Amino acid sequence: MRIATANAYDLSIDALSKRQTDLASVQEQLSTTKRINRASDDPAGAARAERALANEKRVDANQRAVDASQNAMTLTESAMGDASDLLQQARDVIVKAGNASYSDAERKSLADELAGLRKQLLAVSNRTDGAGTYLFGGQGTNQPPFLDAPGGVQYRGSSGEAESVSGESLPLTIDGQNAWMRARSGNGVFETAGTATNSGTAWIDSGRVTDPAQVTGSTYSISFDVTAGVTTYSILKDGAPTSVSGAPFKPGQAIEFEGISANISGNPAHGDSFSMSPSRPDQSTFDVLDRAIADLYTPMRTAGQIAQSNSTNLAALDASMSQLAGARSKVGETLNRIESVTGRLEDSRLASQTERQAAEGLDMVKAISEFQNKQTGYDAALKSYAMVQKISLFNYVS
Repeated sequence: MRIATANAYDLSIDALSKRQTDLASVQEQLSTTKRINRASDDPAGAARAERALANEKRVDANQRAVDASQNAMTLTESAMGDASDLLQQARDVIVKAGNASYSDAERKSLADELAGLRKQLLAVSNRTDGAGTYLFGGQGTNQPPFLDAPGGVQYRGSSGEAESVSGESLPLTIDGQNAWMRARSGNGVFETAGTATNSGTAWIDSGRVTDPAQVTGSTYSISFDVTAGVTTYSILKDGAPTSVSGAPFKPGQAIEFEGISANISGNPAHGDSFSMSPSRPDQSTFDVLDRAIADLYTPMRTAGQIAQSNSTNLAALDASMSQLAGARSKVGETLNRIESVTGRLEDSRLASQTERQAAEGLDMVKAISEFQNKQTGYDAALKSYAMVQKISLFNYVS
């Protein structure tokens, strides 16, 4: 069979082009450190790498949402810490106001101090995350959630929590109404109070539950009778007489009935009375401070009235502080959960990166060895072509 010179040239050029293409392909893999640079390199491997990349992008998006929640909850926890400090200062002021030796002018000065603390507390409750979102705005509001109206502070936010858009349910805000305005009054089961017309020196504490099974949820009234120097008391239940009538009274001794108990200290006057009614779940922190301020501004109060208001305001403030502490604890739990979520996302991202590397990653040792082989083959093809190029009959024609 006869092989023409042109055919030999074509075969040599084809071999040279193929080796050059193979060499360029390996060079590209080495420069990108990827075995697959386009889908045609390995369709199945490219699809596998694409799925891993898509999952990695989803993890990144979820992580951004988690970071937003973490930032908001960190700021919220800080705000609650500031609020707790302010409330503790307010409590110290109320305790100081219970000093029987203080004059009305001194109590007025303490009331001014409480008013300043209340103003700071309102600013904390309307704090934002720096981007215009109110931390205590609930499900969202474009205005401060707490409004200082003539009748007291009102909540203008939306109940609930705004959550980040991600695979994890994480809050961006908290329900400010629940944190600031839904404490239970009194001791959480019932609240005690003295009648405004009481003229004696007696006052009642916040009381306690002695037997939960006997608690009825009724409203009671303890009325006193002072005759010939002997003090007795009678108890009314929802306005109706009970079996406790004309019982002897001893100051400071607990009065127990139907699963509840309270201590009345001091000496009641004839006709003085105290009430014990079911606790309400709508006590506002700001209303507690407003009542305390109003009490301290009121002059010419008796020792019993001062002791009573002081005891009532302290119990109410403690309940509000407890409610805020519960909300703060919830925020702390959320921050702990965010740490766990972040760990899971990091694990998922690492798994996706590992999967993508396994699908399209390049074995550098193998690639370098292959590159050297391809380069050697290409050099040999060049030399071969150079030798074939010189083969011609015209070289032998004289």
